[in-house]
Amino acid sequence: AALETGAALAPEESRFSKLIKECEERIAEENGELPKETLDVVPTNVVPVKDVSSVKDVPDPMTVAAPTKSTYRHEFYQKPEEVVVTIFAKGIPPECVKVDYGEQILSVAVNAPGKDAYHFQPRLFGKIIPDKCRYDVLSTKIEIRLAKAEPIHWTSLEFSMEVAVPQRINVSSVAANQRPSYPSSKPKRVDWDKIEAQVKKEEKDEKLDGDAALNKFFRDIYQDADEDARRAMQKSFVESNGTVLSTNWKEVGVKKVEGSPPD
Repeated sequence: AALETGAALAPEESRFSKLIKECEERIAEENGELPKETLDVVPTNVVPVKDVSSVKDVPDPMTVAAPTKSTYRHEFYQKPEEVVVTIFAKGIPPECVKVDYGEQILSVAVNAPGKDAYHFQPRLFGKIIPDKCRYDVLSTKIEIRLAKAEPIHWTSLEFSMEVAVPQRINVSSVAANQRPSYPSSKPKRVDWDKIEAQVKKEEKDEKLDGDAALNKFFRDIYQDADEDARRAMQKSFVESNGTVLSTNWKEVGVKKVEGSPPD
């Protein structure tokens, strides 16, 4: 009360106000209370509950796995009578490999212990002869040999509606008249008669256009030709790697037929 009286008599003296405040704080401490101003003060170094929870919710950095790639790489090359497909699968036991053939389908399944299963089943560019196809499982690869049903150049392994037109071949002359026997000098000879019969059966009711019509045109030439013309066609086609087709045995029988670039 004395301090309050002094402050009233001398309001310009700030020491009375300070003393009154100190007395109030000490009385509050003894009674277990704090002044209102003290309760409202929030320490600046205290993190609010909301901020703490948001910090805890941040996940730890994770390593993202790279996308998986195809188990084995494959490629192909071709000869006039066959297409050779190579699958680069190293150290695969032969009993873990299964290969099936369809008229225009190849199916390869590899199920080796400790490795991911591999399945490759493309629709092929052209038709094949399943009975003449074979495969070998080697130490570093699987080699598959597909016998062509038609002597055409495959521009790709798999069939596509937008695939490029097969390379055209040149017919240099008409058929001759004689039919002597022909001793083949090649270890692998295409059975043209069997191919012709199979194609006729498959395309009996099929309407042909584009490349199919072109291939049929060449088959018709072979069908109507004599033995001299047929052996000329075989020799010219094989030696030129499928780019030249001649029916003149007198011309191609005495020399090697060189390949002819497409027009």
